[in-house]
Amino acid sequence: MKISVIVPTFKPSDYLWKCLDSLQLQTLPYDQFEVLLILNGCDSPYSDRINDYIKKNNSLNIHLIQTDIPGVSNARNIGIEKSVGEYVTFIDDDDFVSRSYLEELLRVSSSNTVGLCYPLSFVDGEEIFTPYSITSEYREDYLGKQLPYKYAKKYFSGPVYKLIHKTIIANRRFDVRFKNGEDSLFMFLISDKFDKVSFTSKNAIYYRRVRNDSATTKKTNTHQLVSNLSKLTLAYTKIFLSQPGMYSFSFYATRILGIALSFIESLHNK
Repeated sequence: MKISVIVPTFKPSDYLWKCLDSLQLQTLPYDQFEVLLILNGCDSPYSDRINDYIKKNNSLNIHLIQTDIPGVSNARNIGIEKSVGEYVTFIDDDDFVSRSYLEELLRVSSSNTVGLCYPLSFVDGEEIFTPYSITSEYREDYLGKQLPYKYAKKYFSGPVYKLIHKTIIANRRFDVRFKNGEDSLFMFLISDKFDKVSFTSKNAIYYRRVRNDSATTKKTNTHQLVSNLSKLTLAYTKIFLSQPGMYSFSFYATRILGIALSFIESLHNK
């Protein structure tokens, strides 16, 4: 098995079928990838609907895993534990990917190189696909060539848009203590195990859905915000100091700066 696709989902709506349909249409042969669908914090009737989908689309290798414990980080950790693929890729349940997504990522990835795709976004209900902040990091001129990962730091604000070899992840997992910022923290945690990135063509696309009710758009109170950002700063620092010389200081500095900017932005939005 080459790739394990990990899809966390919580009380999914019809957008989940769009996500799964896009995996159903992959050019990579079905026997080379599995889909681990982690239903977290809920069960029936969502599990019943998902099982109905699996029965109707039984050529796709989908494994439904249900846990009563909510949280996307816990769901992703379960997916990692259950995965059998040489590589893993994460897809959010309200997003979807182009037909050549998995095949092209596999072509440019290795044990020390993280494959990156072409990302686009769209507003929920519109499906007008447009570039956004991370799209600017895409480098078509370096198609298929290896680059130091510092040239694509924005890609590492989260686990999606990419293919990661399992040896890079090893026994590291998402920190379930955090509800915000845990994606970037995980990517920093595993950044000591890869040196390069490589880009697919523009045909391998990750379509990111922007929803007003998503976890990333929900506001929190100032006390919770300050507490979370302070704990994140400490977590980054502990990781950075745990293995002197293994983690990039510039990468660490940009993460800390990002925390500060998030705090300022949140205050302005109140």
